[in-house]
Amino acid sequence: MAVLSKARLRDYYLLLRLDKPIGILLLMWPTLWGLWMAAEGMPPWHVMLIFIAGVVLMRSAGCAINDYADRDIDLHVERTRNRPLTSGRIGEKEALLLAAGLAVLALLITLPLGWSVILMSIPAAFLAGSYPFTKRFFPMPQAYLGIAFGFSIPMAFVAVQGSVPLHAWLVFVANVFWTVAYDTEYALVDKPDDLKLNIKTAAITLGRYDVLGIVLCYAASLLMWAWVASSLAFGPAFWLGWVCAVGIAAYHFMLIRNRDRALCFKAFLHNNWLGAALFAGLVLQYL
Repeated sequence: MAVLSKARLRDYYLLLRLDKPIGILLLMWPTLWGLWMAAEGMPPWHVMLIFIAGVVLMRSAGCAINDYADRDIDLHVERTRNRPLTSGRIGEKEALLLAAGLAVLALLITLPLGWSVILMSIPAAFLAGSYPFTKRFFPMPQAYLGIAFGFSIPMAFVAVQGSVPLHAWLVFVANVFWTVAYDTEYALVDKPDDLKLNIKTAAITLGRYDVLGIVLCYAASLLMWAWVASSLAFGPAFWLGWVCAVGIAAYHFMLIRNRDRALCFKAFLHNNWLGAALFAGLVLQYL
């Protein structure tokens, strides 16, 4: 069958961006932050596996929805014009059905976690599915993406503790600022094309203050983490991870300060290590 051919399976693989795991990693780190903080250490195995599977499924569904929403725009952007949906190798209905199937599967795997988590997964799915359309009208869609990417934090607390304490919401907000920082770096890569196509991004909204805005978002995120760590009386182990994260953010400024598109993309990819540094600090803290 043509549907099951290697070529078709590869196009699905590319549509879901499984060849570019950075999106999964950037969504995974806040999920793991939430789980480790909620459990004050290693969470129950079944909870962790469900959340990890949910991250992969929802990020993949989000990529399919994103390409559907941007199918006419991607045609005019050098970096995206050969994507499976844009080039016509996958049909629009196929992409929507695939996204819906993955989203339903992500919802189904939350069933063992109880109704509170199931109900929270509905707005999480809505945020992930609606984000691609915000680029038409919202001046800073990166903030919307941060809310979508960080929703796993309160979900993790509900799954483990049954409620969401204040420090969990503060980490959620810290994640929003971090997402705005790294996704604005990503937006700097496409800024010339986005200006021609009248796409809304933080890089365009901030204008000549784009680099300053990124630096301030990193600072806000890391200072909020410091606030949380201080209020919870975290020890030196976490602060070591936090200092590493500060150093990584400073390195990103060095990369993006001249707005070189290749270096901005390098900084975006390197955010994986910032998320990992904070997670390492949490793991050491709760040992």
